[in-house]
Amino acid sequence: MNIVTLKSSKEKSLLRRHPWVYANAIERVAGKPASGATVLVQAHDGRFLARAAWSGHSQIRARVWSFDEAEPIDHAFFKRRIQRALLHRQAMVHNTGAVRLIFGEADGLPGLVVDHYTGADAPQRGQLVCQFMAAGVEAWKEAIVAALIAVTGCPNVYERSDVSIRAKEGLEQITGVLAGEAPPETLVVSENGVRYHVDVLHGHKTGFYVDQRDNRALVQQMAAGRDVLNCFCYTGGFSLAALAGGAQRVVSIDSSGEALALAQRNVTVNGFDAARATWLDADAFKTLRRLHDDGERFDLIVLDPPKFAPSREHVDRAARAYKDINLTGFKLLRPGGLLFTYSCSGAIDAELFQKIVAGAAADARVDARILRRLGAGMDHPLLSAFPEGEYLKGLLLQVG
Repeated sequence: MNIVTLKSSKEKSLLRRHPWVYANAIERVAGKPASGATVLVQAHDGRFLARAAWSGHSQIRARVWSFDEAEPIDHAFFKRRIQRALLHRQAMVHNTGAVRLIFGEADGLPGLVVDHYTGADAPQRGQLVCQFMAAGVEAWKEAIVAALIAVTGCPNVYERSDVSIRAKEGLEQITGVLAGEAPPETLVVSENGVRYHVDVLHGHKTGFYVDQRDNRALVQQMAAGRDVLNCFCYTGGFSLAALAGGAQRVVSIDSSGEALALAQRNVTVNGFDAARATWLDADAFKTLRRLHDDGERFDLIVLDPPKFAPSREHVDRAARAYKDINLTGFKLLRPGGLLFTYSCSGAIDAELFQKIVAGAAADARVDARILRRLGAGMDHPLLSAFPEGEYLKGLLLQVG
């Protein structure tokens, strides 16, 4: 048995059920646990705290599987956790063919993300897309894949573990078929009545921003008759939602020509009027300023940029970037206009993000009222003891 003993008083976070053990909290390790091996974590006085997955490469040395001393970590454990996750999604998430089935620590499977896609044209051909981002889930990959297939009944499992965070765990980036058939070039999924092409093989994350489902629905609800600007639009998620909601026109900006081509296919597959949609293959920062200088104005703007702060070392630079786009966004809004603004940087917490946006409003000399705080949907649950899980923050604001 590999036993990890913590320094005196370092057990407090685990007693609050926080699922990570950092290297500087460990006093000694009995045994030589391999990467991903299950270890018993105990307090300085020998009290049981948790069973966890070991990672000798990461500063997060252990990620908790279970706080129950009587619960073994075996094949049945993973099947139980996945079954529990599926039941939650079936009860809470509706009207979509794209669901976050496993959301890491919140589902008791730290380092694992699984999205489940159901094709709108071929519902019998589902697709599971996985990201294994920690040593523990990597070590149990075979058992996890078997459990996913058994619980969901979906035979097709594809891996998109091409994420840089794996390097911190001593793992290489990898993609490929884990079970069943390879994904098609694109899957078409339906969400709240809108059809989207999803590029599982090469798209961002697992092919689609599943986490923005509820926010797309809100844009769809509020877009009628409005001129809409969608920045960092990727394959047009918010743009399609705005068109479905009756937007008068939608201008969308992204620096990926391939993503924009897929977005235009999405317009076609939904039968929307292509004349209401303008697609700009351009840098969003420069284009926002050009639109302002050209006298363009909009009634609803979406700012959903990529992660500006991959770590705490990048927070200052990221804060400047967020302020830049929000400042110009405020200036581009007509009186009464709506701004949907987001950060997916885990290192930027909700309080800091609001301060950045407030600073942008002040510099733009507008009064901005927060109508709603935004985040991911209910298939992205958050552990109360694990604030690090809340990566997506958003605000819906209205200018006076």
